[in-house]
Formats: sequence, C-alpha cells, structure tokens
Amino acid sequence: MSLVLYGHLFSSYTQKVLIALYENDTPFEFRGIGPESPQHVAEWLRRWPLRKFPLLVDGERGIVETSIIIEYLQLAHPGPLRLLPDDPMAALDVRFLDRFFDLHVMNAAQHAVDGALTGDPIKRRDGQAMAEEKLARAYGWLEAHLADKTWAAGTDFTLADCAAAPALFYADWTYRIADTFPTLRAYRTRLLARPSFARAVDDARVYRPLFPLGAPDRD
Repeated sequence: MSLVLYGHLFSSYTQKVLIALYENDTPFEFRGIGPESPQHVAEWLRRWPLRKFPLLVDGERGIVETSIIIEYLQLAHPGPLRLLPDDPMAALDVRFLDRFFDLHVMNAAQHAVDGALTGDPIKRRDGQAMAEEKLARAYGWLEAHLADKTWAAGTDFTLADCAAAPALFYADWTYRIADTFPTLRAYRTRLLARPSFARAVDDARVYRPLFPLGAPDRD
C-alpha cells in the first residue's frame, strides 16, 4: 500500500512534509482536507481526532507531527537525500533548527493570522504587534546564524530547511523581512528556488485568497 498524506496544500506544515517527499521523489497519494472532499475529512478525523494535519498513513500506521513524519520517512522510506545527518551531534543541530523555525518563526507569524481570523480589529492589531515583535527577534538571530551557510545547518539541505521554507514564506507575508537582513532574505530566495518548495508554492497558488492578512502580490 502506498503512502497517503492528508493535509491542505496552503498549510505551512503540510508543505513542510511535501518538501521532504518531493526531495526524495517518494511515491505517495495526497488527500486534501476541505469541504470539497468530505470523505477525506471523515477518514482523517477517524484516524486523528485531534484535528491537526498533516497526517501520514503508511498501511495501518498513522504518523503525525511534521518533524516526526519526516524522520519516519527517512527510517521507513529512505531516499538518496538524507534530511537528518547520521552523526548524532550534527543531527541535534538540525533538530534544534527545525524547532526554531516551527516555534519562533511559524508560530510567531500565527499570532497575526489568529488575530485576523477573529474578525475583531483589536485582536487583529494585538496579534500583528505580537507577531512583529517575535519575528523581529527571530530575523535578527537568523541573520547572524546564516552568515556563512548555504542552508540552515550548513552545506546540506536538511529537515531544518523543510521547516524553514514555509515558515519564512508566510512570515515574510506577515512581517516583511527588511533589507537590513540581506543574508536572511537571500536564504529565503534560495528556498523559493529549490524545486521541491517551488512545487509546493505553485500547487498552493489557487488558495492565496484564503490568507486572512491579505496575500501580497509576490512570493
């Protein structure tokens, strides 16, 4: 039985896993979660009632949480590109950066998105302010960290870059990365040029009107 991924193409965390699958050309079936596919929604909720996606299904086994999914793929369905290094200390660095992008970039941007979704102008303002405060700190740290690197952890594309690509994509839409962070801006540009992420971005273009802050006319 082939792998099945439940998620939404516009979801940052779904894109994180899609990047890993595309990087190794791993065969899988995508099942979109939305009103147009109630049968997928029902099966997704049956398998994971906590209502979070993506969910990877491998036979009778369901795997959730994006970082765990990507590590599982490397263990159970390895490809030519290893997204987590064999060296334990190097792997620890990659896992840290993966958590940094999820917790300090993507989750920071989510404050603004959640505020906008309430429809309350005060909550929208406060959510945007919190997102900008947190993202400014994250951008500053990343500018220094990336100074001598091609990818997040060095010369190799890893799990950390799978997390970074959608996180920085939507963070920049939420609070644009300023010209005072040229290294970080260049890194985001490299991520956009990576075929795996370019494919994820293109597949999600039709959903841009859903972005509650208003999608800018740019990638």
